[in-house]
Amino acid sequence: MIALQDVKLANKALENVVFRTPLMKNNNLSDKYGANILLKREDLQIVRSYKLRGAYNKMFHLTQELQTNGVVCASAGNHAQGVAYSCNLLGVKGTIFMPLTTPKQKIKQVQLFGKQWVDVVLRGDTFDDAYAEALKFSQEKHQAFIHPFDDNLVIAGQGTVGLEILNDYKDRIDYLFIPIGGGGLAAGVSTVFKALSPSTKLIGVEPAGASSMKESIKNDINTTLQHIDKFVDGAAVKRVGDLTFEICKEKLDDVISIPEGKVCTTILSLYNEEAIVVEPAGALTISALDFFAEDIKGKNVVCVVSGSNNDIMRTEEIKERSLFYEGLKHYFLIQFPQRPGALRLFVTEVLGENDDITYFQFSKKNNRESGPVIVGVELKDPKDFESLIQKMKELNFTYEYLNENQALFTTLIG
Repeated sequence: MIALQDVKLANKALENVVFRTPLMKNNNLSDKYGANILLKREDLQIVRSYKLRGAYNKMFHLTQELQTNGVVCASAGNHAQGVAYSCNLLGVKGTIFMPLTTPKQKIKQVQLFGKQWVDVVLRGDTFDDAYAEALKFSQEKHQAFIHPFDDNLVIAGQGTVGLEILNDYKDRIDYLFIPIGGGGLAAGVSTVFKALSPSTKLIGVEPAGASSMKESIKNDINTTLQHIDKFVDGAAVKRVGDLTFEICKEKLDDVISIPEGKVCTTILSLYNEEAIVVEPAGALTISALDFFAEDIKGKNVVCVVSGSNNDIMRTEEIKERSLFYEGLKHYFLIQFPQRPGALRLFVTEVLGENDDITYFQFSKKNNRESGPVIVGVELKDPKDFESLIQKMKELNFTYEYLNENQALFTTLIG
């Protein structure tokens, strides 16, 4: 395990490299929870995430021979940008493997940060494919592999976030919420806090669809998940690091899982109310506050906002997931009677005055008494859902609720 001294050495290496991101009180959140809520704004970092810290610290401590020989990494996002920026600063040649499915915007960002020092290689359909190719390339070329989280120097670099928080806030910190993907940030920051602020409650936060750290701690062994929801892409991993697991198991007070829909609601709220743009992983810790609302009243609370590399093309999906979570968006497969006036009956007698049809797909069948229609309904109040269901039953509309049938939903709507 790393020690506090390792993080302090990393902090020295990162002087004049990373931006000392602000620790900012958020008045709206503080008022909402009756607490002193402070945000550690790593979304304002040079590469718009904390990942630069670990990547640079690892590369800085490579021998001259290894630096000259070049480095390799695999990433679909923030780690790639951190490695690319470090390559440019240190004058080290880097080869970055990314999946073929990586958006062009992310590839362009990596090239922008790395300039002539970086080559981007697209391999495979998933991160795991790219990761396997990167490891193979690293071994064949005898080049150092820069792991995104499971490396002591990387962990120590991420831990400098914790040093900055404690240097910038001299009062007692009661709760610290840290996002978890592979666990590098949580392992590094928890090492600092257990040494310098042992009374602080350290809460790791994962997406519910990829709760690999929570599952591993529960099983008392590093556990690989078979299937994950990749939506919170900055924190969705099937398996956390072996090193990070051992550290987090010992030092974190709790690990909680946050529904992806709740994360989406937080993203939209931060944008609309605070003009803060975060990626899904960057919204995890703030999303967790609702689940600790009673515990944090009157307390000093810090949330690490880990990154802001959000793709604007995902906005509609973010809105949809948020509406699902809030109980405001519902999809049905309804068997409409094949007679005039059936749709009018549904609109006038089933829908409430504040309900809105946002999706409608119908193909008329001439040889049947009823035809399937996919209907999406958006409500103003989640309490109106029960009335909607009751009216469909009273008027004999046969339906299947698609929100609870993910396989059918994906097939019919995608």
